[in-house]
Amino acid sequence: MTTSSNGRVIRVLIADDQQMVRQGFSVLLNTQPDIEVIGQAVDGLDAVAKVAELAPEVVLMDIRMPELGGIEATRRITDKTPEVRVLVLTTFDLDEYVYEALRAGASGFLLKDASADQLAEAVRVVAAGDALLAPGITRRLIAEFSRLGDRPRAPLKARVGELTERETEVLALIAQGLSNAEIAQRLVVAEQTVKTHVGRILVKLGLRDRTQAAVFAWESGLVRPSGY
Repeated sequence: MTTSSNGRVIRVLIADDQQMVRQGFSVLLNTQPDIEVIGQAVDGLDAVAKVAELAPEVVLMDIRMPELGGIEATRRITDKTPEVRVLVLTTFDLDEYVYEALRAGASGFLLKDASADQLAEAVRVVAAGDALLAPGITRRLIAEFSRLGDRPRAPLKARVGELTERETEVLALIAQGLSNAEIAQRLVVAEQTVKTHVGRILVKLGLRDRTQAAVFAWESGLVRPSGY
């Protein structure tokens, strides 16, 4: 297989109970020089088993599947193999799915009607450890947290105190869906400086990636709907 310019090929597992969906995504992704579909899973239980067997970097995970749903499968996979990134796919643009999928450890959320280019780029984004959180999804998520009750988790709120003032600023901007470049522009600093801050935030809070950082910010009360 042809590789990307840096020689890296992203290994992908597709989990969906519809054969046509699995095959369609496989064809689309295998046309990319830096992505290889290494396996397919027919339900959540199969996905958990295939992750253990094939060690993919990214799993494309359908929400609604028999035997074991995508959200619980995501939770089991990220608990056992936190280095694996899960990109949740669904035909339903519903807040409850976004919220629960990210709480379960998903690194991103994408609708099934996304274009081939959007799908491939989403795989690259989550494989790189970044969050796939469009601003529109972020706003709906924060609205959902507000609807569920104005009850920040005290232990999480206390842990925000472990961060410096600038790290706290960066964390809040991550939760708003801003990229490193956008954060750098907002804070008038170099993008490399932002990357350093993000790395320190993840280490200090014991988080896996930017998505976990965003969820932490929402659940700790650092980001609130009134701030928008």
